[in-house]
Amino acid sequence: MLSPTPDGMSRDEKRAGVSLASIFALRMLGLFLILPVFAIHAQTIPGGDDLTLVGIALGAYGLTQAMFQIPFGMAADTYGRKRVIITGLLLFAFGSAVAALATDIWWTILGRVLQGAGAISAAVTALAADLTREQHRTKVMAMIGSSIGLVFAISLVAAPALYAAIGMGGIFWLTAILALAAIGLVTHVVPPAPPLPGGPKPPFREVLLDTQLLRLNFGIFTLHMVQMAMFVVVPGLLVRYGGLPLASHWQIYLPAVLASFVLMVPAIILAEKRNKVQPVFVSAIGLLLLTLLVMGFGSTSFAVVAGGLLSFFVAFNILEAMLPSLISRIAPSSAKGAALGVYNTTQALGLFTGGALGGWLVKNYDAGAVFVGGAAMAALWLAAAATMPPVPVRRTAAATAPSTHGILESKP
Repeated sequence: MLSPTPDGMSRDEKRAGVSLASIFALRMLGLFLILPVFAIHAQTIPGGDDLTLVGIALGAYGLTQAMFQIPFGMAADTYGRKRVIITGLLLFAFGSAVAALATDIWWTILGRVLQGAGAISAAVTALAADLTREQHRTKVMAMIGSSIGLVFAISLVAAPALYAAIGMGGIFWLTAILALAAIGLVTHVVPPAPPLPGGPKPPFREVLLDTQLLRLNFGIFTLHMVQMAMFVVVPGLLVRYGGLPLASHWQIYLPAVLASFVLMVPAIILAEKRNKVQPVFVSAIGLLLLTLLVMGFGSTSFAVVAGGLLSFFVAFNILEAMLPSLISRIAPSSAKGAALGVYNTTQALGLFTGGALGGWLVKNYDAGAVFVGGAAMAALWLAAAATMPPVPVRRTAAATAPSTHGILESKP
């Protein structure tokens, strides 16, 4: 097994990044495939005519994710990352099977609850942090974040065709199969996890109330609140002002997501290679704020909305990559899973809040108010991030071969 080179990613770091991103992608693809077609399918099953229950079926996953992220993250600190990831994927697969066999909306809700109970995001990101050095961690987090954006775009194209071919039950069974395939990646492809840090763990209260972690947790809450609120109104704007039918919206989303991956790369390189983490981070929040303001005052223009989506995805992908990397640097080594559990819980709460708040704003005001409201939250985040103390560069254990568990200095 090769030791890491001073500047480039080692073979094991690359393998860790690709395999962990693939685990996220397999799991998220199963989830995203449901979103574009479930509301239509629900009309064909008992109870599916109740839109409140349909909304609960879609949102139940996020609710149990929020409930179980912290317990799973803490368990990953105690019992090991891989054990917790495999347990979560088994729960997710079981929930998918329950949903596949569902005969009414209530059984579907139960399946979605069980899917969400497999809350592995904190354990996966903690393992990614364990297996990479700090100077390459944001790249690996970018791989994971980009995989989520890519499978979201793919699902918009593939879901209608799959639903026509295999039905909703078939999509849920496919979801279960993808989760089991992800377990194979954990056991056979992801590099061995280094030993868990020894010694006493800090009290959970310290992790929860750490001021630097609170700033980052507020950031992920805001980012996903804005994302969900936007997508309450964006599809309607594309139809109304662009004359673009719902089935063709992928023609906007897919190019925007793919182009954003290309445009985010220079920012990630600048942050990591030139030690410009904080300036890039603050600039990305500034781009998010500017994008929301422009879309808020130009929401009746198809060109503004389409261009704003590209700008939004650039900022979103940069921040989605940098936030968990920053959490892993600041959190105590023995409580990294717990810190990432809190982080992923606030992310899930942001999704829930964004959906509810976006719906309320567009109902009582207009689509522009959704973007302006998001801009107000982004402005608060920008103020918090701009005044955040510099993230310290600390010595970190090598995350590759067992023979290289000595101490490596992060690149200055």
